[in-house]
Amino acid sequence: MNQEYEHEVPSDSAEEEAEATRRDAGDAESSRASRGWWDRNADEYQNDHGSFLGDDRFVWGPEGLEEAEAGLLGPPASLKGLDVLEIGAGAAQCSRWLAAQGARPVALDLSHRQLQHALRIGGDVPLVEADAGDLPFKDGSFDLACSAYGAVPFVADPVKVFREVRRVLRPGGRWVFSVTHPIRWAFPDEPGPEGLSIAASYFDRTPYVEQDEQGRAVYVEHHRTIGDRVRDVVAGGFRLLDLVEPEWPEWNSQEWGGWSPLRGNLIPGTAIFVCERTE
Repeated sequence: MNQEYEHEVPSDSAEEEAEATRRDAGDAESSRASRGWWDRNADEYQNDHGSFLGDDRFVWGPEGLEEAEAGLLGPPASLKGLDVLEIGAGAAQCSRWLAAQGARPVALDLSHRQLQHALRIGGDVPLVEADAGDLPFKDGSFDLACSAYGAVPFVADPVKVFREVRRVLRPGGRWVFSVTHPIRWAFPDEPGPEGLSIAASYFDRTPYVEQDEQGRAVYVEHHRTIGDRVRDVVAGGFRLLDLVEPEWPEWNSQEWGGWSPLRGNLIPGTAIFVCERTE
């Protein structure tokens, strides 16, 4: 799971003096910002969240919903022998879980440093450094594709990514991805009571950007409404099979950015889209 919405900035990072704003950010700027941010912050991210993510655990979001329980890609026993592409794989924790089920995963990420963490953890999962909008695979290379908070929230043109995913999937292939639930963009990204009052328009699609003194984006995240996401899925060549909004489980007492038991019991924090490639 490669995710950060409200993120903590290391004291010695380039983002220490970054200005948070809302402005347009296109494909190239968003991609450049994401690569740089994840390369600089991968160490702290894995240090802070590695114990929750595990080395070979497939978790869809901060709520802790596991693929072993949810079966959104299909029953675990059905994954054996399938070719699976994980997009925005981070340190490839999800891919290791897939490999343990007998699947043949490939873990792809934009960040070189995140993939170095995948090498550090180990395993036999092939790693690919590439942009989700330009997948370096032949048509029909995979049976399934998945992404746990990877790539989709950070790209300016999600339809471009979806069409690439469709291209590399075989007919009937399933594409499952999780993102920050769109409703959360209307609330302050705070885990406590201060995060329970609406502070912005749900319908404001202006990207969230952190920029340096020269106005260059160092972090970009794009907001889409639920309706936007559904239309993007269809425009990308998929049919929507399910939309999962995980509830906060009793066992999970952690806070992660703006995610918390308090907010998780009142509003959804994650949306998981289960899609199938059209013929």
